[in-house]
Amino acid sequence: MALTRKGNVRLPPEVNRILYVRNLPYKITAEEMYDIFGKYGAIRQIRVGNTTETKGTAFVVYEDIFDAKNACDHLSGFNVCNRYLVVLYFQPNKAFKKTDDTKKKEDIEKMKQKYGLSTPEKK
Repeated sequence: MALTRKGNVRLPPEVNRILYVRNLPYKITAEEMYDIFGKYGAIRQIRVGNTTETKGTAFVVYEDIFDAKNACDHLSGFNVCNRYLVVLYFQPNKAFKKTDDTKKKEDIEKMKQKYGLSTPEKK
């Protein structure tokens, strides 16, 4: 795992250029997101959730990891339309683990039903 350095600064391993933002107002626009997050540095991309599961969330990708860290430090807890933002570093291994486990269990149950299988009860 490589550590990023800027002068003598070492960043913790969870810090990265992609921020995951929760608790956004549902009607927030991409322009408003750029206004809020753009103050901390150049942004490569912003993706605002638009499905029922992802509404109120967004991903903000910065060009520079130090800009992302600065934004995360300053905007977590920031009030937007009477909602306090939750700003986290995106961690793909954690983000999808819960849904993967649930899906795997459902798939196993479907296979058991399809082929008439059952697992012995543990004692």
